[in-house]
Amino acid sequence: MAQIAPDIFKAYDIRGIVGKTLTNQAAYLIGKAIAAKAAEKGVQQIAIGRDGRLSGPDLMENLARGITESGINVLNVGMVATPMLYFAATQHSAGSGVMITGSHNPPDYNGFKMMLAGDTLSGEAIQTLLAVIQNDEFVQNAVPGSISEKNVAADYQAHIVNHIKLARPMNIVIDAGNGVAGAYAGDLYRALGCTVSELFCEVDGNFPNHHPDPAKPENLQDLIAALHNSDAEIGLAFDGDGDRLGVVTKEGNIIYPDRQLMLFAQDVLNRNPGAKVIFDVKSTRLLAPWIKEHGGEPIMEKTGHSFIKTSMKQNGALLAGEMSGHTFFKERWFGFDDGMYAGCRMLEILSRSDNPSAVLNALPQSTSTPELNIKLPEGSNGHEVIARLAETAKFDGAREIITIDGLRVEYADGFGLMRASNTTPVLVLRFEADSQTAIERIQNQFKTVIESFPGLTWPL
Repeated sequence: MAQIAPDIFKAYDIRGIVGKTLTNQAAYLIGKAIAAKAAEKGVQQIAIGRDGRLSGPDLMENLARGITESGINVLNVGMVATPMLYFAATQHSAGSGVMITGSHNPPDYNGFKMMLAGDTLSGEAIQTLLAVIQNDEFVQNAVPGSISEKNVAADYQAHIVNHIKLARPMNIVIDAGNGVAGAYAGDLYRALGCTVSELFCEVDGNFPNHHPDPAKPENLQDLIAALHNSDAEIGLAFDGDGDRLGVVTKEGNIIYPDRQLMLFAQDVLNRNPGAKVIFDVKSTRLLAPWIKEHGGEPIMEKTGHSFIKTSMKQNGALLAGEMSGHTFFKERWFGFDDGMYAGCRMLEILSRSDNPSAVLNALPQSTSTPELNIKLPEGSNGHEVIARLAETAKFDGAREIITIDGLRVEYADGFGLMRASNTTPVLVLRFEADSQTAIERIQNQFKTVIESFPGLTWPL
């Protein structure tokens, strides 16, 4: 039986520490497992790409070796943003692709996001890959596949520029945090007619300036300062692999992704009355009424890019978004999450106004917290912790408790959420309410529940 660390097989991707849990041998075995499932689906070619992490080239080489030794062809698209790999898979490999990326994890992490025959692998499908490896259920005696290379950057950019039309040129600042989006985003926005100032767009897997995670306010401070000290109208930020978007106004206000989704939903619903819009369990409670008000059907889903994509297919939704910054456009695009493309759609909408910040600032908002994390005791399973807390938790005054992903407790004047992260050993909390008094009341209820569990410490 092949040896591989089972804990790298996460809920919606494979992710681990390079050289420890995620080794070159693991990449080779994962390639063989993916190829075995690809053969079952009749897939003949898989596109592969990597982000700018230092471990990417070696992992890519071993992944490709595992795939081709099992009789499946590889289309190597090189160092690209994750959505560019999705684009290559959609356009050239019948919806099959593997992206080597650590996303927003620390530099010593890497991993794989996978799709086969148009389906994003998650949950049980990822566990099946582990079973293939453990049970040695690989393709035997295959005629080796071939490796070809393709640069998809020009096609990807042209595909966007052909249908995104700005009402006027815009002056913007972008911050890639030394992630792979920096190699492509500036050229894309200039091709749309923008004047672009670039921050940290040199790809560097050490991330020397700040971490490439626009969900954290501290990682947007350089962008806020650049807007303050320039004539730029708006700021866009990307995560390490370019599939998430952060937005900052001229005055330095962070427009969190659930509020971005309001603007995107209004735009899509103008053209598609009655369309379904999906959002994750971490999103503002103001989003569902907004979608209904603009003629759409809101659907709440569990967090995770692969879960959202599966739900979009099942529901026929035209738009979806997550609080983390993943936005998925099926209308005019392919339905995968793409931070650079979401930035284009944002600019298309904002270019119709002489004051883009006013448009963004006018979106409804409540008093809310960013994501709060509680580090779990060593060896804890976050989902088991949540399940145990749910057995005894009391939430006075709650109108509804939603359990699709952790515990989201709805009150007349706000909500509180606690859920287990699927990527790191933490519990994730978020709170929102009509007032500071209400948010403190809700937080105190959650604090009592959390402190009842041995080893958990309240984060505020």
